[in-house]
Amino acid sequence: MSLNTINETSTSEAIIRSQQLNSEVQTILNKAILGEELSVDEACVLFATEGEEAQAVLAAADQVREQRVGNTGSFVVTRNINFTNVCYMGCRFCNFATEKGSKDAEFLTVEQVADRAEEAWQRGATEVCIQGGLHPDIDANYYRNLVIAVKKRVPEIHIHAFSPFEIWYGCKKARLEPEVFLSELKALGLGSMPGTAAEILDTEVRKQLTKNKLTTEEWVRIIRAAHSVGVPTTSTIMYGHVDQPIHWANHLKLLRDIQKDTGGFTEFVPLGFIHYETRLYKDNPDKVRPGPTRDEHFKMHAIARLMLQGHIDNIQASWVKMGPDVAAQMLRSGANDLGGTLMNESISRAAGATHGQEVMPEDMVANIEAAGLSAIQRNTKYQTVRDYTQDPVQPNRIAIQGVA
Repeated sequence: MSLNTINETSTSEAIIRSQQLNSEVQTILNKAILGEELSVDEACVLFATEGEEAQAVLAAADQVREQRVGNTGSFVVTRNINFTNVCYMGCRFCNFATEKGSKDAEFLTVEQVADRAEEAWQRGATEVCIQGGLHPDIDANYYRNLVIAVKKRVPEIHIHAFSPFEIWYGCKKARLEPEVFLSELKALGLGSMPGTAAEILDTEVRKQLTKNKLTTEEWVRIIRAAHSVGVPTTSTIMYGHVDQPIHWANHLKLLRDIQKDTGGFTEFVPLGFIHYETRLYKDNPDKVRPGPTRDEHFKMHAIARLMLQGHIDNIQASWVKMGPDVAAQMLRSGANDLGGTLMNESISRAAGATHGQEVMPEDMVANIEAAGLSAIQRNTKYQTVRDYTQDPVQPNRIAIQGVA
């Protein structure tokens, strides 16, 4: 049976209490609904469910989502700025990177990045998400100068920038410890960091994906450093390639453990592997899966909600990876956020994603309301910018183009 969004006409409680459920699954879901912590083994049991039991997992996640964050779905108006597609790291799952001398190579100046940030602000964005490849010409001051240029041009915009891999690279260039480097960036205007480059936080899996160039320990070290100096981050997982449910469950537990210590994660974002143009898949089609199944998408968001509840309570569904319609269905399967309206998104498209670069705010609102939730535009820190129950979309209103 293919997993679907929870039908509002059937209550999640009835599904969970079904006599046809395996007693172990029933016990685990009851624990989750009561707010008790699930173990790695229990998460693996839930990942293995099928049919009615899998539907019960989604129902429990929907119930816990309502308990933790209410019946609202959110999104942010932001812009993705990929300042360079040149990267020498050679991660096999990535088709975004190119060589320095390639005709397709791009490396924006800090003023060009500031131009794009200013344009985003003028169009209503509250945030810019800035990331790029590890270009060999990046010097010790590039990341600092980039933040300075954007803040000088658009003082009020929130800068959400630099993955842990970029921070690792910047620290090498500047010969600074992560805490010092991040403190400097924060003082200049860095507001938060994307917790990307996590992939799967398992050494053996990372060796197959990236040759372990940024180890699990290094990723955790930089994330903890960011949190320690007051720079919040997102958290992510990239699943559906050479990984298994045990890796997913351990990854979720590690994120939960970090959050218990630091409280610095703002959200969790599951990112399905886009396989089409990647070397990882093309070189090993018999060993590498072509991304997650539809069922795995639903279970990942649902089980993340159950495992992370009370610690990371914002679960984001990526419409770039799954498409707007499927992402909206995740709002009744554990997720409560649809991420950002997009422009110039390059990384997923380079890997072969078929979904567009941009969804308008009015489309976000429509998708959230179609899921039976109230729509809210938020900022990076999940504070309400606009409540659409109080200020609804007007029929002939021209939507502002945002970008994340």
